[in-house]
Amino acid sequence: MKTSLQDGVTYIGVDDLDIDLFESQYIVPEGMAYNSYIIMDKKIAIMDTVDARKGEEWKANLQSALSGKEPDYLVVQHLEPDHSALVNWVLSTYKNVTLVASAKAIQMLPQFFEDIDLDGRTMAVKDGDVLSLGEHSLQFVTAPMVHWPEVIMSFDAKDGALYSADAFGKFGALSKCGFYGKDDDDWTCEGRRYYFNIVGKYGVPVQTILKKVGGFPIKTIRPLHGPILESDLATYVSLYDTWSKYEVETEGIFIACASIHGGTLDAANKLAEILQQKGAKRVVVSDLCRSDIAENVEDAFRHSKMIVAASSYDGGVFTPMYDFLHRLQTKGYCNRKVAIVENGSWAPSAGRTMKELLSAMKGVEIVEPMVTIRSRMKKSDFPALEQLAEKML
Repeated sequence: MKTSLQDGVTYIGVDDLDIDLFESQYIVPEGMAYNSYIIMDKKIAIMDTVDARKGEEWKANLQSALSGKEPDYLVVQHLEPDHSALVNWVLSTYKNVTLVASAKAIQMLPQFFEDIDLDGRTMAVKDGDVLSLGEHSLQFVTAPMVHWPEVIMSFDAKDGALYSADAFGKFGALSKCGFYGKDDDDWTCEGRRYYFNIVGKYGVPVQTILKKVGGFPIKTIRPLHGPILESDLATYVSLYDTWSKYEVETEGIFIACASIHGGTLDAANKLAEILQQKGAKRVVVSDLCRSDIAENVEDAFRHSKMIVAASSYDGGVFTPMYDFLHRLQTKGYCNRKVAIVENGSWAPSAGRTMKELLSAMKGVEIVEPMVTIRSRMKKSDFPALEQLAEKML
């Protein structure tokens, strides 16, 4: 879609409603937006390209916005292919374009394009560098490991716009979730799922960039995915601050369960019932075998406490739980209280395996006692579940 914003800036991004898995791993039932912008001033700057899947649509948007004019700059803030697939096409089509990016991005570009010719056509920028376009001027901020090492952001003092690369993005096509954040009732949920699964490991770099841009008079955030944010910016920044500090967003207990024949799930649901009876404010149970692992990662980070309940399997733990805990470790899960419920028919092994995985995570306190169910929960198991519930409140 081509949409005029303000002060000579046009949105030229595209929606992808046909994609099944973003980054070949995240389900996106509402599609995905690849955002791109163009600033029309004395000098013309294209702000990032898009994924090759929607290349022809983006080219049409760009050419329509240019109306026969020649762009002067292509600003590449992030090299991931869903944002840079058309870089070589732009350089080949517009012979006088200068590519503006971090030194690291310029170094990495030939990895993505075998025949790219960058000789005399690049401008490496670093913290504090300013590119004047006329009334608009872009002040660059390096943002390494948010979430790739070459990332930069740009602040335009003319309209107070922060071009934030992947930060402040979310899953969902704009035609589904709304063009502006104020139109998006689901930003926090999908923004959280996006953050913890894509950016989440890099909390320290996110904290660094929040401090770098904290002094800018930001009026709007224009990310590379998801809606443009123009109102209530303090809420979005506050959430990113909480998430990147690995602090608790919601007081509550997330029960993640991997059950083969339903016995472990029965125990997890009973434990949830006991917790609620004892006054727990919020208890969420998820069947890891039948739910989105990315959403489960999101819920684990969101809540203050977690209980993992799983069946024993091949001398270890049932694979959906192993995959979940491995993903949590990869994403930097930390600083939480976690309790363990295991199930085993002849040689329970799930608890030991889960404890080993959790012990490798920084600041995770494993709550004792571990509860062991033998095949099916019985009334004789209730006291142990009651005791565990007390420890988790």
